[in-house]
Amino acid sequence: MLPFDNARYFRSSDGLQLYYRDFGNDKSGIPVLCLPGLTRNSRDFEDLATYLSDRRRVITPDFRGRGLSDYDPEWRNYHPSTYVQDTWTLLDTLAIEKVVVVGTSLGGICAMAMSAQQKERVAGVILNDIGPEVNPAGADRVRGYAGRAKPVRDWDEAIAQFRHNYAHFFPGLSDVDWQKLVQRGYRENEQGIPEIDVDLNVGEAARRLKPKTGDLWKMFDTFSDIPVVLLWGVLSDLLTEDIVKRMQTRKPDLEVVPISNRGHVPLLNEPDCRAAIDSLIDRVP
Repeated sequence: MLPFDNARYFRSSDGLQLYYRDFGNDKSGIPVLCLPGLTRNSRDFEDLATYLSDRRRVITPDFRGRGLSDYDPEWRNYHPSTYVQDTWTLLDTLAIEKVVVVGTSLGGICAMAMSAQQKERVAGVILNDIGPEVNPAGADRVRGYAGRAKPVRDWDEAIAQFRHNYAHFFPGLSDVDWQKLVQRGYRENEQGIPEIDVDLNVGEAARRLKPKTGDLWKMFDTFSDIPVVLLWGVLSDLLTEDIVKRMQTRKPDLEVVPISNRGHVPLLNEPDCRAAIDSLIDRVP
């Protein structure tokens, strides 16, 4: 399954080798940058990137400690400000001045920070089930499981475990869909046994470090004149209806797209997701 033909690496400012994929790099227009969730990686965006790559260049990195990127020997570096710095390093390495950001969960928080730091480089944002505030119960659930998947003996066990834990967020998924979700979040070790594809210290950092992102509502306010789409999994326990309404109050032109039968997070292959993404990208040169 790995590596891919369009796989690339770059060096972070502190010397780690970090992985990304580059789709459709001969296309014109502002590129699309896809940033993953806390324990996930660039493989979650493979279908979306392939779908968009006939129109736009699409960059899908693995944050440090995930997928094929180096693990950080200093676990305290696993926080959004480091991921954002790595993202700027990647964009500068590729000489990309401006991007449309698709941010899933943690990736959406990074998108807010990017806009707060260098707003002129953010042409548009798609927030995938994340806002400047999260429901505490959902946040506790995420921190509780991050990096703590129980060991499994084979892929069938991994799929069964994942399905048991998340079935209520994804009603109606097919067996093939569940298999794909797990294969993108796990990788075989040297013994051929699937393991979660993330440094376990990522979870420890989420549990032990205080957030260093600053005031997320102030960061969200920097989206005031940027087109933003919010993909809201209506079954989500992180992004609740009251948070969505507060986001709409702060940004009246926020395009909210409820995704039925999805919790945290929509998979970005749902028809309503694709239509909303297409609409935003078509509005950006």
